[in-house]
Amino acid sequence: MSTGTLLAIIIPSVIVLIALGVGLSMLARRRRLRREFGPEYGRTVEETGGPLAADRELRGREQRHDKLQLRELSTDARREYVQLWTREQENFVDRPVEAVARADQLVTRLMGDRGYPMEGYEQRLHDLSVEHGRTLDHYRRAHEVQVRSADGQATTEELRGAMVHYRALFDELLTPSGSSQTNE
Repeated sequence: MSTGTLLAIIIPSVIVLIALGVGLSMLARRRRLRREFGPEYGRTVEETGGPLAADRELRGREQRHDKLQLRELSTDARREYVQLWTREQENFVDRPVEAVARADQLVTRLMGDRGYPMEGYEQRLHDLSVEHGRTLDHYRRAHEVQVRSADGQATTEELRGAMVHYRALFDELLTPSGSSQTNE
């Protein structure tokens, strides 16, 4: 076999193997992002127009998240937050609009105390999505109701649902990393 024939076989074979390796690597990364971001992955694909753009966006979120100085709360701080949350749940009966507004403020304060930047609602969503992608939709739904309630556009049942949604993220933010128990 001549050198030219040998090169004509080897070079395309190497190119195919490299392309296959790159493709498999991209599939593995996409599978990891889907698993880690949960429903947020699909939402990001829709918002960005496709999986490649979504992968880039979510990797960017991970890189930003890695630079954050997140911290656990002390036992006393967690206890105080639980007491504040309990008070808002009790206040809901008499003042649902105010209770939901204060629940939103309490969740936002908890994010800040954990070390999440408070650069605005959309950025908070992106920062939370890295570790809390599975409960992020609860936050979106609750926040949407809270915004509508400020304009008098939310029903009492929607406000009740918002409290439940806020509670899902609240509990997750209170739970120490690596722990699967919820704080009551």
